[in-house]
Amino acid sequence: MKEQLTALLQDTVDEGLYQIILSNPVKKDRAFKIKIRPVMIKDNILFQKTVYEGTKVFHDNLERDEIIGQTEEFLTNDFKQCEIEHKKCKAVILVSKKGKMTIKRKHTENTGEEPDTNRKVQLAHNRVKRYILEEGIPVPFLADLGVQTSEGKIVRSRYDKFRQINRFLEFIEDILPTLSKERTVHIIDFGCGKSYLTFAMYYYLHELREYDVEITGLDLKEDVIVNCNRLSNKYGYEKLHFIKGDIAEYNGTDSVDMVVALHACDTATDYAIAKAVDWKAKVILSVPCCQHEVNKQIQSEELSSILDYGIIKERMAALVTDAVRANLLEASGYETSILEFVDMEHTPKNLLIRAIRKNNVNERRQTEIRQKIDEVTEFLHINPTLKGLL
Repeated sequence: MKEQLTALLQDTVDEGLYQIILSNPVKKDRAFKIKIRPVMIKDNILFQKTVYEGTKVFHDNLERDEIIGQTEEFLTNDFKQCEIEHKKCKAVILVSKKGKMTIKRKHTENTGEEPDTNRKVQLAHNRVKRYILEEGIPVPFLADLGVQTSEGKIVRSRYDKFRQINRFLEFIEDILPTLSKERTVHIIDFGCGKSYLTFAMYYYLHELREYDVEITGLDLKEDVIVNCNRLSNKYGYEKLHFIKGDIAEYNGTDSVDMVVALHACDTATDYAIAKAVDWKAKVILSVPCCQHEVNKQIQSEELSSILDYGIIKERMAALVTDAVRANLLEASGYETSILEFVDMEHTPKNLLIRAIRKNNVNERRQTEIRQKIDEVTEFLHINPTLKGLL
């Protein structure tokens, strides 16, 4: 099978390659994903390797033979899944626990022609970003939500929303190894609003990735819920439902695999996170919003020269709130990262908390984290809601 892998890489690692994604790592304490794509630098085609390790991202540009050799090594020692997208084909490589390799290859359009000018431009180092939901490919819910035209063209005024949706799907792509394909995956989206991202999540997981998912969107606005259910029925999304309700009072289930809370206002985020922890959800994705609680409480004589400025106090309170939330999740048995969601110029609420439940818990470490949280909250004279809930 190694010979087949080498042959596949020899055939696809060239300027016709779109991307290679290595995922599902053998060891969880190392890189969790690697992306490879061709780039053109000074008229030479190289292959950019992007390594995602914790909250850090590393880039390296390599020659063709180097990247082929490294990819073979990655699949031998470090990763159990690889996806290759090429102009001529798509391929998936799976490695079992015992090291047995399975290669599935599907041919696509292959005209035998050289890449055209547009493709060569695309290879440039500053090329246009290739999104998970691509421009020019019609997606019904994007058209109905006003992001796309019926022909797949992105509406100019909604381009930021298109970027945000794709950025969110990149986070979903990163956590795929934690979701089972052997059973239905249950997901709750607290404070779903108009549900751009809820529909995108269902479309990506169910339609593109073929996961058996059941997603529930919860929001307080009845008209929003009615419209979202109408669209879900229109598309035939049988396992995507929307209900009216308050996050703090929701008790519609006792088993959830993933909890999403995007822009749930103020302490609503805390109740969403607390419920997720109580359910032992494998994944939590939260973009907090309107952190008023700590802003009203925060006091410190030592920091008074900083906190006297309202806008500085507001931003500091928001950052402290999210940092405490992340630490509380760590103390509750989650590996937690704070990541950038969208660029600051588009929205000041640009941080996403990603928490993945650990298989093994270090109780001593959890105790140390809680002690540090107590020290910080006492120093700043704050009592965040999530601290009380957890």
